Amino acid sequence: MSLPPSEIPLGAIRFNSDSRKLEYWNGSAWMQIQTFSPNLGTSSDTGVGARGLILGGDSVLKIDYFNIQSQGNAQDFGDIAEVTYQQASFGSNTRCFVAGGAGPSTNPNDVIEFVTFSSLGNATDFGNLSQARRNPSGCSNQTRGVISGGANVNELSAYNTMDYVTMSSSGNAIDFGDRTVTVFTSTGGINSPTRGVLGGGVNSAPGYDEYNIIDFITIASTGNAQDFGELNKKLAAPAGTSNSVRGLIAGGSPNISPAQDLVDDITYVTIASGGNSVEFGNLIAEYNLGHSAGTGDSTRAVFCCGYVEPAPSATSNVIQYVSFASGGEAIDFGDAVYAERYRSAQSNAHGGLG
Repeated sequence: MSLPPSEIPLGAIRFNSDSRKLEYWNGSAWMQIQTFSPNLGTSSDTGVGARGLILGGDSVLKIDYFNIQSQGNAQDFGDIAEVTYQQASFGSNTRCFVAGGAGPSTNPNDVIEFVTFSSLGNATDFGNLSQARRNPSGCSNQTRGVISGGANVNELSAYNTMDYVTMSSSGNAIDFGDRTVTVFTSTGGINSPTRGVLGGGVNSAPGYDEYNIIDFITIASTGNAQDFGELNKKLAAPAGTSNSVRGLIAGGSPNISPAQDLVDDITYVTIASGGNSVEFGNLIAEYNLGHSAGTGDSTRAVFCCGYVEPAPSATSNVIQYVSFASGGEAIDFGDAVYAERYRSAQSNAHGGLG
């Protein structure tokens, strides 16, 4: 039996049997969720479909790629020039970016690089951040990428500053505003065409106080982040991804130093409406990840690599996925080329693209 409109929760998802499309409730009407064919591409990125990239890592300058709708192992895409690990990633439907991070030494980096999703090859210089930072977070819509937080070389100082770039034109990042707290290792990758959502993370060493905060920004408008809600627990270095309606937060650790007690929880938020995260499902039990990466398209959320138990001595190359529309246990997808922690991920079909 159908609910009256006043009782339908904001962000609810249904399958329309007439149109055979997924739809979400925007508060007044059911709206179609954009989907991507794995082989037909999108209007501005023809031929490659919904492509995911996995970038960098603790000891590699490599980029892997995979097709989000076709399970299987990732393949080699190219190399990053300078930004090895702990970098932010963000992108449009044509370009994928990495920014900040560290490497090849432990010194923080201010470099921004990009690749074109449709063309295998090495990253190209784009510009520089306003300051070098390890472990920043990234989010984006189709036009603008935002890089937030991060820490200095020994993590004794965490930052609350945010930069932004216009992704279609190379150049240095510009001040966007401030986070609600100084923070690094927040989840990134939770975007709608209007909002970026950032959750968890830690304050600076030596205390490494973990956060359960969730902030949000309006990507098109510079300004300070605002309170969105809270995670169901304090988490350092969770992975995040979204379609245009739901954001998923997966894995992470309540104890970043040393990395231990990894969690396998997946929770979700409805991006259009603030609130606390809600239980969604679980990662594959033996791969409860920390310092892992997340990406996806309109229907699938993909998580990969990172620490596994016993952390921090073991790392994983496992790729796993869940469906945004239905909670539950993650399913094995395939393997990344490299088993590394501190990797980032991005796709040409993420939620910020509509």
